[in-house]
Amino acid sequence: MNRTVRLVALIIAFAAPAFAQAPVAYRLSFPQPEHHWMDVEVTFADVPAGTLEVRMSRSSPGRYALHEFAKNVYDVRVADASGAPLVFTRPNPHEWDVRQHTGTVRVSYKVFGDRVDGAYLAIDRTHAHINMPAALMWARGLERRPVTVRFEQPPGESWRVGTQLYPGADAQTFTAPNMQYLMDSPTEFSAFTLRTFTVDAGPRPPTFRIALHHEDTDADIDAYARDTERITREARTVFGEFPAFERDTYTFIADYLPWASGDGMEHRNSTVMTAPASLRAARLRLLDTVSHEFFHSWNIERIRPRSLEPFNFDEANMSGELWFGEGFTSYYGPLILRRAGLIDLADLSRTFEGMIDNVVRSPGRRIRTAEEVSQFAPFVDAASAIDRTNFENTFISYYTWGAVIGLGLDLTLRDRSDGRITLDDFMRAVWQQFGKSGERVPGYVEKPYTMADLRNTLAAVSGDATFAADFFARYIQGHDVVDYARLLRRAGLVLRQRNPGAPFAGDVDLQGADGGVRVMSPVPAGSPWYDAGIEIDDLIVAVAEKTVRSADDLRRLIQQRRPGDQLAVAFQRRGGGKATGTLRLVEDPRLQLVPAESVGQPFTDAQRRFRHAWLSSRQK
Repeated sequence: MNRTVRLVALIIAFAAPAFAQAPVAYRLSFPQPEHHWMDVEVTFADVPAGTLEVRMSRSSPGRYALHEFAKNVYDVRVADASGAPLVFTRPNPHEWDVRQHTGTVRVSYKVFGDRVDGAYLAIDRTHAHINMPAALMWARGLERRPVTVRFEQPPGESWRVGTQLYPGADAQTFTAPNMQYLMDSPTEFSAFTLRTFTVDAGPRPPTFRIALHHEDTDADIDAYARDTERITREARTVFGEFPAFERDTYTFIADYLPWASGDGMEHRNSTVMTAPASLRAARLRLLDTVSHEFFHSWNIERIRPRSLEPFNFDEANMSGELWFGEGFTSYYGPLILRRAGLIDLADLSRTFEGMIDNVVRSPGRRIRTAEEVSQFAPFVDAASAIDRTNFENTFISYYTWGAVIGLGLDLTLRDRSDGRITLDDFMRAVWQQFGKSGERVPGYVEKPYTMADLRNTLAAVSGDATFAADFFARYIQGHDVVDYARLLRRAGLVLRQRNPGAPFAGDVDLQGADGGVRVMSPVPAGSPWYDAGIEIDDLIVAVAEKTVRSADDLRRLIQQRRPGDQLAVAFQRRGGGKATGTLRLVEDPRLQLVPAESVGQPFTDAQRRFRHAWLSSRQK
């Protein structure tokens, strides 16, 4: 069954009266949180006759790879309403089948978790940080039922619950309208610090909550809350309105702790942000994640590709539109920080510089298109491989390439219309046609888009179907990049070589070793090192007949030469075989983006107006 048919079937099913559906009831308890496990009891009532398939998810909303959460589940027990044991089988690693039951099935188990990020579960004496797919079993065929979740206090604690789940009968009980919404509802259960603010916008002004588990001061938290409010207000101006958050509430869940992993994960009415950093030490980096994840509440949570709707918890989720969903969000993240006055022009220039340089010079651009790197997400989105890969030469992050496409499209629209049409207009048009559409079922998007929908919307916004078709064919489904130097010049920004005239052999990590210098990273295809026959793990012994004993020796030797010089290289391949090659130096191709006025170039009134229209606040 394709995703569209499945979605229609689910919408029809959800229209059934709620009173006919016994809720799925979870109870979460933490008898020994110091050992990083949680007790889960889930009761499935009014179960139809036949086998009940109880499952752990293999993937998680906001992620595209498989994570196999069942690996952390143990001590599984199954009983009926009276507590009598029921027999179950394991047809695969993530499923427990109960064939004989009397209508009520109660499953209890322990689940281990000790990773603080957006995808997994973390339990310790300070908190329970819960991504629902990593923690909760669910039953096939009961996905449409309402859900209750009760959080039991650990011994001696008085924690509270930070979540987008709906409030229930008391402070520790919550509900969800269905399984999709439940699994998209991360939860922080701890003695977190809470800050709230309300943005007076429209007939239903939303309340924003910040649930922060941290080691910072109250002053740092207050400043962070003010900055977060500025971000939400500025992001709203792109679309003209906030999404209709369920219960008019949006929750930022943040764990900034020394033992956390760096991550950000979008959800329908909330986000999870984690980092091994403090607010004071890493303010701008943490705010960049705030900006990115909040923008997702429009782009990908509600403006959603058909390839990801509804989300599939059983398989990897592949989409050819992540250059837009993730990449355009990565463009707007720093842009909104700049418009909100939280970073300066130099900060923004360095960010765009790194993105452009990465894409323009990457050998992966010749291998895969932006659409194809998007489809590659199940292999790279927090999925690790034991075997060595060649991704450095065959792949570009869809975050980065998509951000560069967003930058290029924004500047192109501004350039060809003399500022009358911008990427904001395009995003607002996509929102009005797809994201804003009425949603009868919380957690589901009724009108997901396709690649053709995006192309047609660009044609309508630009007024030029030929332009839209050409842009998609060349830059999204092709291998070209726009002329960034020319487009950025209109804003008084200079894209130039970082070190003109300097010799360059390639971006590789080098480390001194016994007998020479070891190549520690994959060698970029097409670089002088690559063309000389050098690869990762090779030991460079001599260059230009001079012995090299350290990475600094090798770098100094190259820096003394000129582009075009050809140097004999002697090296040992992995395993000890001796080899030689010719290193043909090139001019350093790395790029730099700087304001014209900072490098003594003219900065005209027209450039000033263009830059102001692009980077200034939209708030009135």
